[in-house]
Amino acid sequence: MKLNYIKTAMTVILLLQVTACTDILDKDPVSSFSASGFYKTTADAQAGVYGIYDAAQSVFRLNFCYWGEGRADNVQTAQTGESLTLLSNNLNNTASSADWTALYTMVSRANYAIRYIPDVYEDDNATGRQLLGQARALRALAYFYLVRVWGDVPFITEPYTSIEQDIFISRTDKETVLDLVEEDLEYAAENCVDKFNSNNDRIMFTKGSANALLTHVYMWRHKYPEAVTTSDLVLENPLYSLVGIADWGKMFSASYSKESIFEVGYNDTETNGLRTLYAVGSYAIYTPSEKWKASIEEGDLREDFVYDTIPVDPKAIWKYLGRGESDEVSTPAKQNIILIRLADIMLLRAEALNKIGGAANKDEALSLLNTIRTRAGLTPFDAEADAIAMYGDLESAILHERSVELCFEGHRWFDLVRTGKAISTMGPINGLSNEANLVWPIHQNALNKNPNLVQNSFYQ
Repeated sequence: MKLNYIKTAMTVILLLQVTACTDILDKDPVSSFSASGFYKTTADAQAGVYGIYDAAQSVFRLNFCYWGEGRADNVQTAQTGESLTLLSNNLNNTASSADWTALYTMVSRANYAIRYIPDVYEDDNATGRQLLGQARALRALAYFYLVRVWGDVPFITEPYTSIEQDIFISRTDKETVLDLVEEDLEYAAENCVDKFNSNNDRIMFTKGSANALLTHVYMWRHKYPEAVTTSDLVLENPLYSLVGIADWGKMFSASYSKESIFEVGYNDTETNGLRTLYAVGSYAIYTPSEKWKASIEEGDLREDFVYDTIPVDPKAIWKYLGRGESDEVSTPAKQNIILIRLADIMLLRAEALNKIGGAANKDEALSLLNTIRTRAGLTPFDAEADAIAMYGDLESAILHERSVELCFEGHRWFDLVRTGKAISTMGPINGLSNEANLVWPIHQNALNKNPNLVQNSFYQ
């Protein structure tokens, strides 16, 4: 995918003057440029990678919620438009969430960085490898979302450098795409830095965050032994630890928590839609569903941090705004969006161990589940039989815990799809009944531009 415009030489010079700053959010990333001749110095290589992070801000500003929560059972809406379209399972090919342009901007910038960073470092160089690792991790992140949302997608791994290259790329089988996602993340987990010793530990890819994302990929592909291996590396990483319940809510309103593994960074200039998605009062796109509220166990200390429990409608989700928030203005938000955190990986590990089976694995799975329950003020399960008595089986207990612990963070829909529970869960709510309906339609603009694209079968 070709980049849209070229930075002037003066902009590049100004950019390079600020590369010593420790916070990526203070940088003016290279958004677009002619890569040929640009990558000459370490500063150029850094600028190219920062441009990929810049693209990620646009990707996840609203869509982390539309893709991960908008079609699932944790939320409800009183609004019309896209939120209602998604929840009622009436997806169409003009919806903003059906547009993959921003994700392919990430892919394009990553492809340029991956192609040209090695030219800066002719010899094997740790700095070059860690920058390349970040670029490959970001490409993997983009393709992982592309596959989970649309299934088979155009598979582009090289930058466009010649008019002779084919720009009308047809779709590639999703498993082939995921093979590259794994390869990219394995490289990143080997070559990214251990830590940056700053807030960048949470908003730039490190070995730990690469392994965490790889755990998600393995779980999506049902590679449970591999997920156990990578999750173990995350749990052993000293960068990450659970916060106490008193600080649980602050993770989302303040950012850069020790529990956070990877966040998309925002600030006063680069903002997101959290206060629109989860606004207080009538402006809210989403509020907690009655089903989700009823699923919370009595005495769960997280409940008051998540939404306004006072019996007034509509119920405000103040998880991202701060407990007790009363400002109803749906202004742009500047706090980060957490994509992966430690509790998420702990519960994925518990799920993988339970899938593998065996007494020792199930015992550890139960222990991990109890760690999250205990923090929330809930009684731990003494044995698997307790979880079975309450939720039917241990897997269902773990998935329920993910639904509550990770509520409104962009995981619920993907959890339902990868565990095969989307139709049984959403069918009674909105009539979902066809596996071909689990993916999104391809946006009409993409179909208009690329004659080799074929719409997903359910939407033809």
